[in-house]
Amino acid sequence: MDDEPTLGLGGAGPAPRAEAYRVLARKYRPQTFEGLIGQAAMVRTLANAFALGRIAHAFMLTGVRGVGKTTTARIIARALNCTGADGTNKAPTMTPCGQCEACIAIAESRHMDVLEMDAASRTGIDDIREIVESVRYAPAGGRYKVYIIDEVHMLSKAAFNGLLKTLEEPPPHVIFIFATTEIRRVPVTVLSRCQRFDLRRIDAAALVTHLRGICEAEKVAIEDAALALIARAAEGSVRDALSLLDQAIAHGEEGTPIAAAPVREMLGLADRARSLDLFEALMRGDLKRALEELRAQYNAGAEPLLVIEDLLEITHALTRLRAVPDAVTDPGLTDAASGRAAGMAKALPVSILSRCWQVLLKGLSEVREAPQAIDAAEMLLIRLAFAADLPSPERLIAEMTDTQGTTGDGAPRPPSPPAPRSQPRGTVEAMPRQAPPREVEEEAAAPRLQRFEDVVALAGSHRDMLFKRALERQVHLVHFSAGRIDLRLAPDAPNDLAAQLSRKLQAWTGERWLISVVSEEGAPTLHDQRRADAAANEASAREHELVQAALAAFPGARLVTVRTPIEDAAPDIEEMEE
Repeated sequence: MDDEPTLGLGGAGPAPRAEAYRVLARKYRPQTFEGLIGQAAMVRTLANAFALGRIAHAFMLTGVRGVGKTTTARIIARALNCTGADGTNKAPTMTPCGQCEACIAIAESRHMDVLEMDAASRTGIDDIREIVESVRYAPAGGRYKVYIIDEVHMLSKAAFNGLLKTLEEPPPHVIFIFATTEIRRVPVTVLSRCQRFDLRRIDAAALVTHLRGICEAEKVAIEDAALALIARAAEGSVRDALSLLDQAIAHGEEGTPIAAAPVREMLGLADRARSLDLFEALMRGDLKRALEELRAQYNAGAEPLLVIEDLLEITHALTRLRAVPDAVTDPGLTDAASGRAAGMAKALPVSILSRCWQVLLKGLSEVREAPQAIDAAEMLLIRLAFAADLPSPERLIAEMTDTQGTTGDGAPRPPSPPAPRSQPRGTVEAMPRQAPPREVEEEAAAPRLQRFEDVVALAGSHRDMLFKRALERQVHLVHFSAGRIDLRLAPDAPNDLAAQLSRKLQAWTGERWLISVVSEEGAPTLHDQRRADAAANEASAREHELVQAALAAFPGARLVTVRTPIEDAAPDIEEMEE
């Protein structure tokens, strides 16, 4: 009892409090331009402006959260007012000393001439009126009066208007620095009076390097995989990354290196390798395995929304690898997982990956809004597994053509045998790694043209839509046979249309075609034929008893158009334009 401090006047008083802990985001806030990471373009521009004495009177700093907008504003304020450690600096400098009274006061937010204002809490015209009235007075002790207004987009319309004149022609000793995350909400009249800098998201690799340096300074052992997870979760924000690193250090056990598994558990993320397992199961159509893997990740603490976002990122990464094999893979993947992703990218066609992207992107909002996110995620995976088994539109049209078409001699073409169903089409195993897919082999074969409509369809398959339109509207067919076409051109047709047709057919079929322009009348153009058929269908439809009964039952109703089932399935592009 004698050793306990007493609270009386003659007592020793309470024990001194330990120094308050400063979070990493504040402790390692950059104090100079050299400390900023990922903003080389802005630093170079400011360095040249300071060297040439061309310092703007207003700056607009924009970017996502945590990339250094307020930090940059304070560094600019220090650079403008630094007097040097020995007090001999008479001009703004890009290398503030950090030791003079001005630098120390600005760093501690107590400099009389550097005024910070949060526009989120002070949005009205009265707050701006105070600034407008104070700019007339010279600095109390510094070289410049610097007004830093954070989240400037939160100002009211009246406040913006009250600032315009002062912002356009401020006194020479006044500098305005604005920061915002919503640049589109800032009026153009304000933007035109400022020098704008867009602070960019920090690259994941640069963020990992920055975090590793801080861990070394803090004497914290952490795995590179854990740093990669933190950098990925931060989404380019340095402040978010440092806050997550702070949390990871507290989450780990003292004296034990911080591993990736507890960090992943802390963030609620799924293992990237397990996400690849889930994606591969979906592409195989193994729905039981996919649902089991989703539930296992959910029970391990992974959020369903983050699992779906992982699948979206994997789809995007595989599509990039498919298009550009040398593209850099996800930094969150191990070497083995990266090699596995490269193999999946070679096996899956772009059509399947594009379909997966569309299904996942649409389902992402469903998972976000559903009362039970895990249930919505399971429904999405079921839909995706069945979608991966669907044939592509090109394959479906080819199979319909094979089934319903005719052979070259006019006899009905026998239906093609159904595709084997032992494995779903488009799966990882079903897609050959080396041999070209069936679609490529069929495209390599020369097309067989049996009528003029096949020529028009061939132009459409080669995406030559202008030429296809000319063939449909400006050509009257007189004679068609293999290797020869006789035609009459419409008055508005190009003079070299026949020569173009000859060149294109030789390029598309590999055979020479004789195209002759004759004076015979010929058949109506394909466009006129379709119009005539449509008119005939409409006339026939008007005579139908059901249509007449509907028109009689609804006075004022009219028959707009008549479509056949084929036209409903695939409407013609020309009719859509008209």
